[in-house]
Amino acid sequence: MVDNALSMLGQPYRYGGAAPGGFDCSGLVVYAARRAGVAMPRTAHEQLRTGMPISRGDVQKGDLVFMHLAHKELHVGIAIDSDRFIHAPSAGGHVRIDALVAPHYARGFAGARRIIVAP
Repeated sequence: MVDNALSMLGQPYRYGGAAPGGFDCSGLVVYAARRAGVAMPRTAHEQLRTGMPISRGDVQKGDLVFMHLAHKELHVGIAIDSDRFIHAPSAGGHVRIDALVAPHYARGFAGARRIIVAP
């Protein structure tokens, strides 16, 4: 999932977007997961109920990270490691990597989920 998301770095934000040419936050997750053979629900709220909840200290590569931000009710990204995540941030933005410890992301952290795929 992470490699699929990373291949979309620089793609523009587009509300409702879930394909190259434009992504919103949950659309990037759906796209990256689908390319990895994992079916995901479309919205961040639905994604927050998928997989297994994990603590902030246990976040690993490929986990979904969720946060409440001033300009969004719920935002989701994909952890690259325990400190960074890739996401489609907002209108006028582009798919990029940010630090989970950046003040507005750390303050708004709402949880993380590990997507479990049966072998």
